[in-house]
Amino acid sequence: MIKRSLIMFFLMAVSTLALSDETQHESMHHKMKHGMNMKPLVEDNRISLNLSPKMKQHQLANMRAHLDAVRQIILLMAENDFNSASDMASKQLGMSKRMMKMCHRIGNETFKAMGMTFHERGDELAKTLKTGDLQASLRALNTTLTSCVGCHATFRQ
Repeated sequence: MIKRSLIMFFLMAVSTLALSDETQHESMHHKMKHGMNMKPLVEDNRISLNLSPKMKQHQLANMRAHLDAVRQIILLMAENDFNSASDMASKQLGMSKRMMKMCHRIGNETFKAMGMTFHERGDELAKTLKTGDLQASLRALNTTLTSCVGCHATFRQ
C-alpha cells in the first residue's frame, strides 16, 4: 500500500510539474492578449543560454522528452516492471553519444557539466532499477531529478 502511494505521489507530482508549466504559459498568453500588466513577482536571475530560436526549441523538446521518460519510469515502477523502467532510463536519460553531443553544443561550460551529470545519473538510475529495489530506485530517481531542479534553478532558455 505504501509502495503504491509513493508511486502515485510521484506520478501526480510529475504531472503537476508538466501541467503547471503549460498552465503558466497559457495564463501568461491570456494576460498578454488581453493587455493586463505583466510585472514579474520575482526577478529571474538565472543564466540565459542565449540559444538560437531553433536550438531553444530543440532543447525544450529534449527536456519535455526527459520529463515524459520520468513519467513512464514511474508508471513502470508502479507495475513492478523494473526491467522496462531500467531500459527506459538508460535509453532516454542515460549518457548516449547523442546526448553527449547535445550537451557539448551548448557553449556554457557549467551547463555542459550539469548536463553530463544528469545523464550519468540517468545511467545510475537504470542500474538501480535493474535490482528491482523500490526504495533504492526511488532514491536514484530523486537524485536524477535533483539534477533537473539544479539546472533549471541555474539556467533559463
